[in-house]
Amino acid sequence: MQIDLLTGFRRVVVTGAAGFIGSNLVDHLLSLGIEVLGIDNFSTGRAEFLLDALNNPNFNLVKDDLYSIQNLHQHFEGFDAVFHLSANADVRFGPQHPNRDLEQNTIVTHNVLEACRIAGVKKIIFSSTGSVYGEAEVIPTPENAPFPIQTSLYGASKLACEGLITAYSESFDIQAWIFRFVSILGPRYTHGHVFDFYKQLLKNPKVLQVLGNGHQRKSYLHVSDCVTAITIAIQNSLDRINIFNLGVDGYCEVRDSINWITDELKVDPAISFGQVDKGWIGDNPLIYLDTNKIRHLGWRPKISIEEGVRDTVRFMQTNSGLFQ
Repeated sequence: MQIDLLTGFRRVVVTGAAGFIGSNLVDHLLSLGIEVLGIDNFSTGRAEFLLDALNNPNFNLVKDDLYSIQNLHQHFEGFDAVFHLSANADVRFGPQHPNRDLEQNTIVTHNVLEACRIAGVKKIIFSSTGSVYGEAEVIPTPENAPFPIQTSLYGASKLACEGLITAYSESFDIQAWIFRFVSILGPRYTHGHVFDFYKQLLKNPKVLQVLGNGHQRKSYLHVSDCVTAITIAIQNSLDRINIFNLGVDGYCEVRDSINWITDELKVDPAISFGQVDKGWIGDNPLIYLDTNKIRHLGWRPKISIEEGVRDTVRFMQTNSGLFQ
């Protein structure tokens, strides 16, 4: 499907602009001729991810924290839409910092919605997560699956964000697109099990310790396919509230990804596995989303799970400074 300039999107805000997905999205929007204001507190975002954007006259950057920023609405005035990607995305360490998901995800999302309301921004695009489905009973899991007990503070905070967004949409006539991602891979990837395994092997290529038994089944999506899906959905779904799963048609075991990672690195470590099918609290042993809804709009992922993992490893090999 041909992607043209997003209808009605001349000037947009991207929160989390220096992050993994955010910076890739910024580059894509700029390539479409859209003016972009990026906001990031650089707690996890990286300035080097915005080097190309900062050389583009259509890009401006605000360095501030959306949790404590004053008069956020003033930054939003005159913009057509907000792409809200800013979040704490660390599922594993949620129980060690139980306030972080509430503050950086739920409260920040409320701050963004309030700024949209006051500034008159009528479109919001939100990065949610497949983790909102918990340990789903319906596999592959569609958008209208019943929500089970939440298994992570991260997933619970994102589900709360979705509730706020839909309530604001109904109350203040704001059009919303909510995207529930599987794990995203590719250039600028900076957290997750591929990152963790690479760091371990960079330090000692002879040993790899795996949290869990390695039989966890995961579905991964390349960031370029993710950004394309977001663009297509915005162009072709015009309900007030639009919710989409984003993922590939299938999954792999963690053991499969280890084979691809070690093959790319040309190492043969001794691997130590755990005894259970979870590496940590909230590590769902099977994530596989039904993506028929976005596929009906003509989108198809171009990069397989295996190639996504391998491409991510190659990026990390040529950007070793990320690991210093």
